[in-house]
Amino acid sequence: MPVLTPVLHAVLNAFPQRLRRAARLANPLGDHAADASPLSPEQISAQLLLPARPKTAEETQRAAHEDRGRFLARQERWSDLSAAIAEADNSRARTSAGVPVADLLATGARGDVVCGINEALADGAAPSMLGLTALEEVLQDMPEDYAIALIVAHAHIDIGWAFRGSGWREEVAPFGRAAFCAHFQRAARILEPFEPLAANTPSLAAAHCALLAAKPRPQDHVADTYEALINLDPANPQPMRAMGNHLLPRWFGRRGQLELEARRTAARTGDIWGAGAYTWVYLDALAVDPEAASTLDVEFFLDGVHDILERSTDQHVVNALAAFSAVTMAPLDRQVRLDDNARAARAEIHGALEWICTDFLRELHPLVWAGATAGPNLPHPLPSHEALRICGEETAKAWIAKVFEQELLDGTIIAFTPRGLRRLDKPA
Repeated sequence: MPVLTPVLHAVLNAFPQRLRRAARLANPLGDHAADASPLSPEQISAQLLLPARPKTAEETQRAAHEDRGRFLARQERWSDLSAAIAEADNSRARTSAGVPVADLLATGARGDVVCGINEALADGAAPSMLGLTALEEVLQDMPEDYAIALIVAHAHIDIGWAFRGSGWREEVAPFGRAAFCAHFQRAARILEPFEPLAANTPSLAAAHCALLAAKPRPQDHVADTYEALINLDPANPQPMRAMGNHLLPRWFGRRGQLELEARRTAARTGDIWGAGAYTWVYLDALAVDPEAASTLDVEFFLDGVHDILERSTDQHVVNALAAFSAVTMAPLDRQVRLDDNARAARAEIHGALEWICTDFLRELHPLVWAGATAGPNLPHPLPSHEALRICGEETAKAWIAKVFEQELLDGTIIAFTPRGLRRLDKPA
């Protein structure tokens, strides 16, 4: 999977397949409807007081940076765009939840081209490459500008993934594989003149990590390539998450290697994250592959969750980890083949929802929960913003109500406030 694409900006984790995802959008508890709470929706609404933010600071920041990149590209202000990306790279500018601003600017700049091709492929039509050709012409005019090269290379990477899809290798049609390889080869040629370490440029290093997917023997390079990127920007969790995904057997690694690199990354970044890097490396791997939990040190993982939340004041991160524990780590059907260690680890992480809510949750971010429920491959056409908001809010409140179920049944009001969770007696 790519390090950062427009799809990954919309959904941060990788979960169920399309049919299960559609069912979950209709029913927030999905496969676990049989375990639904005896609480009525009216009780939950009256007694679970969790203020929801339809649009959060993180979403506003991301949109603003992407919009700026899109605006400058549409106005053909390429020098201004290049300067903005370089400045964000040099300062390691990030949103409040940790997404690099340079990546968001570049995503916006190529957004029109990539989205047009994605939509055509989703509709089964032949996509027009005129927009991509126009980007290539800009690169011809500015061949030594790394920021422009980054935009064009990532456009090819995104388009390559659009042709390939995100399924297992054996699921990819020959034409999709050929288009994927061709676009990745072009991206590699574009980036070849630019050395990310010499330039101290995280966005270039991230692009080189994204290219691993098309290398002949990526397993020989994946750990070292990601290590170089993480060392450039250790406060950025995105490369850690992407590395963990790429170290799965379905991509370029093995589970023992995933465990080793998670520990090594935690050791190198302990001054920033505590145990948190171990958690970041495993986070998307656990979401994609339930069997990854078989090698997990669950106590270390949960220590990392706590360390991340202690270090982050952003409720977006709290909601993301709460949704991960609730939705992604929800009990799997017994028909899913999983060893006892993996099931036990997943159950312990699922149980962490209680202390995440009690100690850290202050407000609800519905789109984060909708993303966890929907999975990585959003349906086409996209659900409306309002539909996603409703889905996310209902999903979150259903799971959180289960955590406090007995107290709610006893009449207690569970109120989430800026100063923490409060338990109130129900008015007579």
